[in-house]
This record gives sequence, C-alpha cells and structure tokens, in this order.
Amino acid sequence: MFLYVVGLVAPWLVYRWYKERKRVPNKGDKYVYITGCDTGFGNLLARHMDTLGFNVIAGCYTEKGEDELKKFASDRLETFHLDVTDSESVSKMAAFIKTLVGQKGLWAVVNNAGVALPSGPTDWLTIDDYKDMLAVNLCGVIDVTLSVLPLIKKARGRVVNVASVFGRCSPFGGPYCVSKFGVESFNDSLRINMAAFGVKVACIEPGFFRTNVTDVDLMQNSLRKLWDRLPQSQKDEYGPGFLKASIDMLDRRFRLLTDSNLMKVVGCMEHAVSAVHPRTRYSAGWDAKFFWLPVSYMPTWIMDRLFRRNIPELMPIVSAK
Repeated sequence: MFLYVVGLVAPWLVYRWYKERKRVPNKGDKYVYITGCDTGFGNLLARHMDTLGFNVIAGCYTEKGEDELKKFASDRLETFHLDVTDSESVSKMAAFIKTLVGQKGLWAVVNNAGVALPSGPTDWLTIDDYKDMLAVNLCGVIDVTLSVLPLIKKARGRVVNVASVFGRCSPFGGPYCVSKFGVESFNDSLRINMAAFGVKVACIEPGFFRTNVTDVDLMQNSLRKLWDRLPQSQKDEYGPGFLKASIDMLDRRFRLLTDSNLMKVVGCMEHAVSAVHPRTRYSAGWDAKFFWLPVSYMPTWIMDRLFRRNIPELMPIVSAK
C-alpha cells in the first residue's frame, strides 16, 4: 500500500516541479509594487526582484528605509513614502503608479507591510489595540489592493498577500491572528472574483522568522507594558508570577522556532510574482509545514489542548475574608 501511494505521489511531485519552474518572459517590461520595504521580507524582496530585472516600486514608511534600500538597488527601483493606514497616501501612490506603468498596467502588488504588537491575553487589550493593528494588517492590505486593482486587471497580473500561519489558527490572544484571518478571507474571495479576469491571487503563510516583527525583546517589553496598565484586581486574577512565566515561555518558544533564513519567504513571494503557474498558497518555514498547518486541520479540542499546554498556569491571589 505504501509503495502504491509513493508511486502515485512521486510522479505528481515531479510534474509540479517541472510546471512551477517556468517563469514569465519580458521582466523588464513588468512593474512590481511592494509595501513594507523598510526592513525584513519587503526589503529583501525589493532587492531580489530588482536583481531579477523587474521594475520595482517600493513603498517605505520611513525616509531612512528609502535611503537604505536605494544603496543596494539599481536605477530601475523607485522608492516612495507609503503609510498603508492613510488612504490619501495610498491613493497618491496609486496615481503615481498609474502614470508610471501607462497602458501596460501593473504586473503585481505584494502586500507585505505588517505589525505584530501588541499581542497578549485578550482581556489585557483594548479595542484601540485591535483597531491600530487591523488598520495596518488588514485594512491596509485591502486599501492598497483596491487602489491598484484596475491596473492589475489590465496587465492580467498578480496580487500577493502576506498572511501567516496564524491566519489558520490562533494560539495566542490579540489582534494579530484576527488580522491575519481577515487577510486569508479577503485573499480567498479576491482569488475567486479575479479568476475571470486572468488575475492570479496568492497567499504567503510564513511561520516564525527572525524579523523586527518577531523581535523577542520588543515582544517582551510590549507584554510588560500591557501588564503595567492592568488594574490591580486583574493582576491578582492572574497572579504575580504569571508575567515572568509568560516572558520566559515566550523567550524559549521564539528561540526554538524562529528561522533566520528570510529567503525562504522571499523565494515564495518571488515565485508567486514571476512563475507562469504560481501556487494559490505558500507555506514558508519548517514549523509552518510540519506543525502549525497540520495543527490547524486537527479537531478543535485537540488544538485547544495543545495550545493550552503552552500557557502559564494562573496563580491568583485570594483575598482574605
């Protein structure tokens, strides 16, 4: 039986490998718009696509990010200030791109910009914590996509949205998982709607990678700030040792799981943009492939039990009567 399964799977893998090797021609005529290019995946992708010969339009949040990116790029690469939470900034960028690409249209947009803090137990957070992150991670993705979608339809091009394995399961509280579940939903509906126009829509679902988004020190400091603003009665519910236990666990998990090879994700992004036959979903990282995604298909009670094992125990202070 095992050999029968291998006999079926092996030819399929070879066929998929051969099919996915083909790349689109005339790269020098194609424009690729990437958000969040100051650091991390966006920065590396902009430089990589520039090296491959594409015309890159890189949206950076800071002037420093623009300057640093220009040092490693050719004259083809254009950098611009972009705040994905500001519709006026998004519209200005779209108007510039329309002038730049002309009748060719825009070959691809890669929605990479994102933030991860604050994250913590749900009852430690406020609605403003949710609104701020959703404005970047979800509304920003939607706004940028809609602003250039007519240009992409004209080119019969690509939309590439960066979600996360945490758009499949929610092992911790806060707006990050909520925003990434939203990106997954937007991506699915867009993919179905755009198929009739010849536009391909892909979703990147990375696991843990070592970027500014997963900086352990920043995440620990954020958790401390959330704790410090809690009322004493709520701190007593969790107990005085809960914060330290959470920080220690966070440190162990991130040091164990985070991957420093960012090109695993960049390679998926590049394939989604430049392959003749891109995939609809890309799982980047060993933890995504062999842990998070399999867990997301498990029965809810099993998934809950796995995740609850990684939450420190409550040590509430019981008031004397």
